[in-house]
Amino acid sequence: MKTILTTGSNGLLGQKITEKVLAEKRLKLIATSKGSNRYPVKDGYEYAEMDILNPGQVRAVIEEYKPDAIIHTAAMTNVDTCEANKTLCHELNVDAVQTLVSLCEEKDIQLIHLSTDFVFDGADGPYREEDAVNPVSYYGKSKVLAEELIKNADANWAILRTILVYGITNDMSRSNIVLWAKGALENALPINVVNDQWRTPTLAEDLAEACLLSVEKNARGIYHISGKDYMSIADLVRKVADYWALDQSMISEISSESLNQTAKRPVRTGFVLDKAMKDLGYNPHGFEEGLRIVDRQIKEKG
Repeated sequence: MKTILTTGSNGLLGQKITEKVLAEKRLKLIATSKGSNRYPVKDGYEYAEMDILNPGQVRAVIEEYKPDAIIHTAAMTNVDTCEANKTLCHELNVDAVQTLVSLCEEKDIQLIHLSTDFVFDGADGPYREEDAVNPVSYYGKSKVLAEELIKNADANWAILRTILVYGITNDMSRSNIVLWAKGALENALPINVVNDQWRTPTLAEDLAEACLLSVEKNARGIYHISGKDYMSIADLVRKVADYWALDQSMISEISSESLNQTAKRPVRTGFVLDKAMKDLGYNPHGFEEGLRIVDRQIKEKG
């Protein structure tokens, strides 16, 4: 059985990978994150504190646990924060990747790296893996730089690009669009939602499954991993309101321009999933199904 090491294991995707490994026992897991372990179950896997900005610590952890594959989920993903703090963004999204690439080359470890639809300009989505990148934000640029480092690496690698990941887990440090919309509307708060951006939102469980499949099938190259339903952000929020029977009159549709965000967003992304379906056996849930899964998990948490 292969041993995987995850970075960012306290995040939404990191916790979903832990959950999946514990439920299905397909792989051995070393979960790593900055600070203490926030996943409620502590048995059945190893946890190690690891700051991806500390190359010495990263090396020590990797040398101790000798993983067959590293799934690199840790990153700075707040698009406006990346624009405002380019130095930290570069350190987390590029320099940390270089540290991992060097170690994977040296120790013959497979690297599964999470990337984003924001590598594209959004002029012509949905996108295939071979389409030309052209980021419109510094976050997107940092992820392109990381992809280039990996593509030039003398190691076995796979890049999984994803879009607008949603889901719920324990002790989340960040919300996501589904939980944000549900929470605001349940509290009768008016919300502004853009109606001129299109995406294929991704259930966190589907992305976690794609990560594990990439290890098991020894995937190599770039893969597009998202949900299969293509919709505007406004449609997405209306579907959330619809599912939980919330008041849609609280939703105001606006243009991206009127938001005045620090960083520019691509207009139309979305992914063509044919390659991941064919090579990995990836089969994502529909958006409505994804909401049903989130709803069930919310009820289980009480």
